Amino acid sequence: MTWDKLVNDKRFGLEDYHDPKKSTIRTDFRRDYDRLVFSSPFRRLQNKTQVFPLPGSIFVHNRLTHSMEVACVGKSMADTVAVALADKYAAKACPTEHFAHLSDIVAAACLAHDLGNPPFGHSGERAIGTFFSEGAGKSLRERFSDAQWTDLTRFEGNANAFRLLTHQFNGRRQGGFAMTYSTLASIVKYPYESIISPKGKFGFFQTEKDDFKRVADELGMLRLSAEGEPLHYARHPLVYIVEAADDICYEVMDIEDAHKLKILSTETVIDAFMSFFTAERRSQMERHMGRVSDPNEKIAYLRSCVVGTLVQQCAQAFIDGELKILDGTFEGSLLDHITALGRDGYKKCSDISWNKIYRSAEVVDIELAGNRIITFLMERLCQAVIQPELNYSRLLLAKFPEQYDVGAPDIFARIQAVLDHVSAMTDVYALDLYRKLNGTSLPAV
Repeated sequence: MTWDKLVNDKRFGLEDYHDPKKSTIRTDFRRDYDRLVFSSPFRRLQNKTQVFPLPGSIFVHNRLTHSMEVACVGKSMADTVAVALADKYAAKACPTEHFAHLSDIVAAACLAHDLGNPPFGHSGERAIGTFFSEGAGKSLRERFSDAQWTDLTRFEGNANAFRLLTHQFNGRRQGGFAMTYSTLASIVKYPYESIISPKGKFGFFQTEKDDFKRVADELGMLRLSAEGEPLHYARHPLVYIVEAADDICYEVMDIEDAHKLKILSTETVIDAFMSFFTAERRSQMERHMGRVSDPNEKIAYLRSCVVGTLVQQCAQAFIDGELKILDGTFEGSLLDHITALGRDGYKKCSDISWNKIYRSAEVVDIELAGNRIITFLMERLCQAVIQPELNYSRLLLAKFPEQYDVGAPDIFARIQAVLDHVSAMTDVYALDLYRKLNGTSLPAV
C-alpha cells in the first residue's frame, strides 16, 4: 500500500463532486471531525454505557467521553507518526503533504469508532448476537444465507458503525454521512466478512460489502482473498493507531473509574500504574505525588503519565513497523510491539480489569439488566416486522423512526431495520421502551 493512495479526501456518495485540486484551510478530513461532533448519533453516546452504570453523584465515563478521549490520544499518536514519516520520505525525495492530514483522519475515526455500539456496553452486542444464536431469533435460521446468519449471530458494533456512516436510510442523502474514504477505512478494525471471522469480529455486514470493497479498492488496500471468495483485506494503516488509542483509553480509564467508585484501592491503582516505569522514573513520580494529598489527584497524575508513555511507545512501534504495515505482514496490535516494561504494565492492568472490574457487582448487574431489556425488545420488534399484519405489530411499527425501512420486501433488510433501531437507542430510551411495552410505565392520563 502507498500513502499517496491511502490518504484520499474523496467523499463516499459524493464522488461526482470531488475536486482534488480545491484549496481550503478547513480540509475535508477536518470536516469529517466536525460533522461527527454535530451529529445526533454522536450526541446519543452520552447516554450509552461504557463499562459502569451511568453516573449518579460520581461521573464515570460514558461512550461520548470515551470517544472524545480516544480522539485526543489518537491525534497525539498520529502527530508523532506524521512527523517521523515526513522526515523519512523527505529524504527519499517523495511528496510528503499527505502526512499533514493523518492526525485529522485519525481523530475523526476515533470519534466514530463506537457509533454503532448498542446500549449497555459490550453486553448489548452479545445480547443481540445471542438472540439469534440462542434465543427466539434462532427460529429464523432457515430464512437467511450462511453469510447473513453469521452477520446476525456475531453482531458487531464496528460493522454497524460502518453501516451507520455509509447507509442511505429513508429520507436521508446518498452516502450516509458522506465521510471521506480514508476516515471510513480507518474505523474498520476487522476488514473481512463475518463468515470468515476467526474470533467473531468483522468489519461490515453483507449489505455494506460492496460499499467497503469500493472504499478499499480506491485506497489501494491489499486484498488478501481471491476473486469469488469472501472479502478479506489488509487493514488501512491508520486503523492500528485508532485501535491503540481505543485500547489505551478503555484500559487506563476503566481503572481510574473503578478507583473513583471505590472498587479498586488507591494502593492497587498506584502499584499498577507505576509498573509501566523504571525505578528512576518511579522515584520522580513519587516525589511529584508527595505534593498533593487528594488520592484522585494522584491517580489522575499517574493516569496521564501512563497514557503519555503508551502514546510514545505505540507511535514508535508504528514507525518501526511501517513497512510491514504497508505490505500487510504486520502481526498483532501496536501494543504488542511496545517495550517489555510497557507490555508487562499493560498486562497487569488487564488482569486487574478482568478480575476486579468486569466481574464486579456493578458491571454484572448492568449486563444482566441490559441483556434482559435488549432481548425483550428484539423479540417484540422482530415479531412486528415479520408479522406486520397483526394488530400489535401495527401499533409497534408506528413507534419506529421513519428512517428505518421496516416495510422492505427482503426479510434481512427488515431485521436490519430492527438492529438499526435497537443499536441507536440510548440506555435510557431502551429502558423506557421496555417498561412501556411491559405495561409498567404508562403515560399520564
